[in-house]
Formats: sequence, C-alpha cells, structure tokens
Amino acid sequence: MKVTEMVRDSRLYKSLWRFRAGIEGVISFLKRGFGLGRCTWRGEEHFKAYTQASVVAYNLLVLGRARLA
Repeated sequence: MKVTEMVRDSRLYKSLWRFRAGIEGVISFLKRGFGLGRCTWRGEEHFKAYTQASVVAYNLLVLGRARLA
C-alpha cells in the first residue's frame, strides 16, 4: 500500500511531509553541529550521556535563537 493511499487528505499528507523534512533537518544538524555522526565515548551509559548532552545543547541553541528573534 502506498503512502498516498493511506493518507487520503492532501493537506494531511503535506503536513506529514513537512514534519518529516523538519525531523530530518534536525537530525542532520545534530550530526554536523554536535558530532552525533560518531560517538567516541565507550559503553552504553556513556553513549546515552553523550546523546543527551548533545540534544540539550541543541535545544538551548534553538531557544536562544528564538529569544533573539
């Protein structure tokens, strides 16, 4: 079954398309800007800490940019 068959409303389809594009943009920025493309810390706990710290830093950056605008 195609996606267009599952979502019959064109506005909903466009909304979901934009949401996906936004998520992919965020992931790309996290990989490039915060080094999430490769984690050099060893172990699962360290990996989780590295990922969480990167996401928190990204969120602070976004909030700071929104505050300036």
